[in-house]
Amino acid sequence: MEIELERTFLLKEIPQDLKNCKFVEIIDVYIPKTVEHPILRIRKKGNNFEMTKKSPVVGDDASKQSEQTISLSEKEFSELSKLEGKKLRKNRYYYPINNMVAEIDFYLDDLEGLALVDFEFNSTEEKTNFVMPNFCLVDVTQEKIAAGGMLAGMKYSDIKPSLDKYNYKKIKLG
Repeated sequence: MEIELERTFLLKEIPQDLKNCKFVEIIDVYIPKTVEHPILRIRKKGNNFEMTKKSPVVGDDASKQSEQTISLSEKEFSELSKLEGKKLRKNRYYYPINNMVAEIDFYLDDLEGLALVDFEFNSTEEKTNFVMPNFCLVDVTQEKIAAGGMLAGMKYSDIKPSLDKYNYKKIKLG
């Protein structure tokens, strides 16, 4: 089991030179479909496949998660993805900034227009002292709109009221 320290932000504007950064398409299937916020996910990330169970370590604090991941073969992913689950698709860009890497997700399909930025940290102190970059709008780490298991299966119109309170404007790369 690994502990992940992370903070998530709404993207305010596309950072300079982002189009020159490496990116990968991600397909997530959260299972079971009948749970409001499933914590079990199968993922296709480029040519890699995995299953991950991710949940808060203490209470509902989404910034500190227990993460258990196992690699899957393409055939295993293909079979597991036939299970009824909540799906989403996004392009993840890896943007270097201040000796870190911002993972910037541009959601596709029914969530097009949503863009979130994740930062992972090596210590609680680093996470606590982190200063949000200018291209980010607001910290949404503890908001439901930042959780993949909550977003999966939704449409942009479903989350728009939550985004409106931050004056979020749809962002498209392109």
